Amino acid sequence: MQKVKLPIKVDPVRTAQKRLDYDGIIKADLLSRLAGSTQSVISDANVNLSFDLDQRRIPFMRGNASVDVMLTCQRCQEEFPHTISVEFCYSPVRDEEAIDKLPEAYEPTIVDENGEINLIELIEDELMLELPQVARHDDDDCKIGTHNLSFGEIPVADERPNPFAVLKNLKS
Repeated sequence: MQKVKLPIKVDPVRTAQKRLDYDGIIKADLLSRLAGSTQSVISDANVNLSFDLDQRRIPFMRGNASVDVMLTCQRCQEEFPHTISVEFCYSPVRDEEAIDKLPEAYEPTIVDENGEINLIELIEDELMLELPQVARHDDDDCKIGTHNLSFGEIPVADERPNPFAVLKNLKS
């Protein structure tokens, strides 16, 4: 099956009623916020989306996405490729009050005045949340191994006096 570009905006309720599935890509140049959070976006994002209604007739969107990015290792300061993969499940809501009524299995996403959601922004947010807090190579691949991670001298714990030594004198 050929992968096609995903629509930018979609009506999740109508799409869920039709039970549509999307298997497509998001071009790398559309992921500008992700590119700003990394060194660069190497590949287009591969996205699979499935819209459906659950047993309570609540519309939801389940999907996964993956993209290759270039990150800077925080130990050796060299760039390395990293694959980000996410899975998500959203349900559209119209206002803040409807969020409380939503089952815990679904993350809420607020629709705009036309009843649509921006798929590109939603998926880009998920990919950005999956970025590592501290980007680094695997220990085997990094030129600075785990043996060089301490700086300076570590004080010996026995040099400090015991704060409870005073209580020993009270016992006798």
